[in-house]
Amino acid sequence: MAATAPVIDMRAVSRTYGEGPPALAGVTLSVAPGEALAVLGPSGSGKSTLLNLIAGLDRPSEGTVTVDGLRVDQLDEAGSARYRRTKVGMVFQFFNLLDDLTVTDNVLLPAQLAGMPRAAARARAAGLLRDLRIDRHADAYPGRLSGGERQRVAVARALMNRPALLLADEPTGALDTASGADVRHLLAELNASGQTIVLVTHDLSLAASCATRTVELVDGRVVRNTRSAESATAVGR
Repeated sequence: MAATAPVIDMRAVSRTYGEGPPALAGVTLSVAPGEALAVLGPSGSGKSTLLNLIAGLDRPSEGTVTVDGLRVDQLDEAGSARYRRTKVGMVFQFFNLLDDLTVTDNVLLPAQLAGMPRAAARARAAGLLRDLRIDRHADAYPGRLSGGERQRVAVARALMNRPALLLADEPTGALDTASGADVRHLLAELNASGQTIVLVTHDLSLAASCATRTVELVDGRVVRNTRSAESATAVGR
């Protein structure tokens, strides 16, 4: 049986800005379908650059970035926007919800941008809100919700177009302890259901509870690539 193609395949990727040292230096990394990869490292280690390259928000100075079979590094601006609508869902530290739209309308935005038929989009949104246990807030405005509830809305929006990849940038960084634990549990549930996830975080408890593999960056280089003990045991069965 042929091996399953990786969702992310980065080969010898470097990114430099001006005359300074490289933000990324020769990174080769792959992420298999169904993995949850946590990217750790100190400030300035290259974590955000790595995420931006995967998201098609930046281009490498050298190397190739392929996501779900698509050469992201070769896309023009319109192609990059289309790629983010169809292949990638993104969750941010500060939610990036529109406060003048209801929860449902926030979740519907990616479908509207992608041209999904209205009835299908509303059914999909209702299903996501139910699955993420925030359907009781469907007609509420984000400002009335807790931080953990707003992050659940952001996750629902990110999943709206059934992306191959969910990218999370410090998803617990703006949350209190209880809400952070809620989001950790949610991401673990999503990964258990088969969603491929890459998360950038300083939250070691998030990495420990959600990630099947952890990569540590220092000065733009991968210095550690560790599979979780639970994941390694499952692979060995």
